[in-house]
Amino acid sequence: MSEKEGTNSCDGHTEVTPSEINGLNAGADVWVENEFSGPCPVRDVLDRIGDKWSVLVILRLGRQPERFRQLLRAVEGISQRMLTVTLRGLERDGLVHREVLGTRPPSVEYSLTELGRSLLVHITALTHWALEHEPQVSAARATFEGDAT
Repeated sequence: MSEKEGTNSCDGHTEVTPSEINGLNAGADVWVENEFSGPCPVRDVLDRIGDKWSVLVILRLGRQPERFRQLLRAVEGISQRMLTVTLRGLERDGLVHREVLGTRPPSVEYSLTELGRSLLVHITALTHWALEHEPQVSAARATFEGDAT
């Protein structure tokens, strides 16, 4: 396996080489050089997409534009108020477009913006990772819980 691809350790984990770490961290170099002072360049974005509902809404809108009620039914467990708050935040951050349709009564349709679609690529990759590694995460949790008792 080449250095760029990392190496597999005996426990099945892929080890990341120092050169890969440097490449992954390249975008944060300015912040690091300032000794992590000032506003974190990613905290604001992570606060938005790291909440309980935003990722699910973005994944849903990544399939097709949807009306509010469709989203409310599709995102299991979300309340009407939380969906409203989530959509407003995503719209404010430029990730979601809100369009009032000229129907009677008026209805609203939500879709991802170009910026939202560019984020969808990364969220989809994270989703695939989570689905692939869920059994390992569950096993690690069970081991940890067994050790903790």
